[in-house]
Amino acid sequence: MSLDKSDIEKRMKGAVDALKSEFGGLRAGRASTSLLDTVVVDVYGSKMPLNQVGSVSVPEPRLLTVTVWDAGNAPAVEKAIRNAGLGLNPMAEGALIRIPMPELNEERRKELVKIAGKYSETARIAIRNVRKDGMDTIKADKDLPEDDQKRQSDEVQKLTDDHIKQVDTLLSDKESDIMAV
Repeated sequence: MSLDKSDIEKRMKGAVDALKSEFGGLRAGRASTSLLDTVVVDVYGSKMPLNQVGSVSVPEPRLLTVTVWDAGNAPAVEKAIRNAGLGLNPMAEGALIRIPMPELNEERRKELVKIAGKYSETARIAIRNVRKDGMDTIKADKDLPEDDQKRQSDEVQKLTDDHIKQVDTLLSDKESDIMAV
């Protein structure tokens, strides 16, 4: 089995793209529907993304609302948002859940930076797992001469380093965005 470099690069790029999407949900100031994209709700005996159990809207710059399609799921949605680690405090009013955006004081900014750091570490781990898969594929190919194994290993490592650097740059930019006054 030979190494598919384009597959490895595509998977690493996927980790970086996922990080960009998660960062899109970390809004420094205004409310944004993408803030709740990562919320998963435990309903009907399974875990579902929030957008499959209700609609999210932004009626005001500092307020999100979730209209739950099945009012019986409102408590589960409220609990999922509260426990999502986003520092949000939803308030249910029947099938409507109001989520006021907390003021961005110094403490909240530091909390958002911490969340961004967690997202970045998850992306780094995903990239390193792709590297491990690539390295395992190279080692498993017994017909490959040692020089070619070394060259391919170096290529995989370079791809890894490049993508980790992209993650670090995205994190640095997001931290600057969050901490900007």
